[in-house]
Amino acid sequence: MPTFRLTTAVAEAFPDTLIAVVTATGLRGHEPWPDTVGVLDDLERQLAAGAWAPADDTDPRIEAWHTAYRSFGTNPRRVRPSVAALGRRMAKKGTLPRINPAVDSYNAVSVRHGLPAGAFDLDHVAGDVEIRYADGGEEFTPLGEPGTVEHPKPGEIVYADATGVLTRHWNHRDAHRTRVTEDSTHVAFLLETLRAEDDGGLLKTAAEELLGLLTAHARETRVHYVGPQQPHASA
Repeated sequence: MPTFRLTTAVAEAFPDTLIAVVTATGLRGHEPWPDTVGVLDDLERQLAAGAWAPADDTDPRIEAWHTAYRSFGTNPRRVRPSVAALGRRMAKKGTLPRINPAVDSYNAVSVRHGLPAGAFDLDHVAGDVEIRYADGGEEFTPLGEPGTVEHPKPGEIVYADATGVLTRHWNHRDAHRTRVTEDSTHVAFLLETLRAEDDGGLLKTAAEELLGLLTAHARETRVHYVGPQQPHASA
């Protein structure tokens, strides 16, 4: 089982980081997930009625990620944190994309709570996963672009395993290799905040909500928390 590790350099630069690592084993992605469909439909109804809207660039949860992106040389107006991009898309179209039940579940939780989320198929992860600064020599193949190879810039924060980079710009985009599909049975889902003092409770609420959507469709689910005080957790 891989260990998720927040490196000392990143922890020192972002001391209020908290990451929920939600794992699901024996996931059944081909069966109906009515609770997830219900959450998506409810969010879309609330948006249409003007009762709720996704967090935008003025929200402190998003602003914290913009500040982080700028710190490692990424323009967050051009390369957006995942939750900001997802919220903008939903606000414009009125709907969330339907990919597959597991991805739809973390997307719904992400946009509802204004927290970045992602996931890795652990059967395609090589060794442990580190949240660290890139050295510039790593390779990254973006989700949906299996023929593309990118090289993160030195100093960019990435998730990386022994083979390569799993996300660029901390949480902007996931890798194709570890993408979650209907066939994925062992998955780690990530929810993140850079404002644990203010939003640690929100993060834990979101993690429990995601667990609730996953539990009916998995043999086992667990949640661990990674941050400067507890910098690693085994999936």
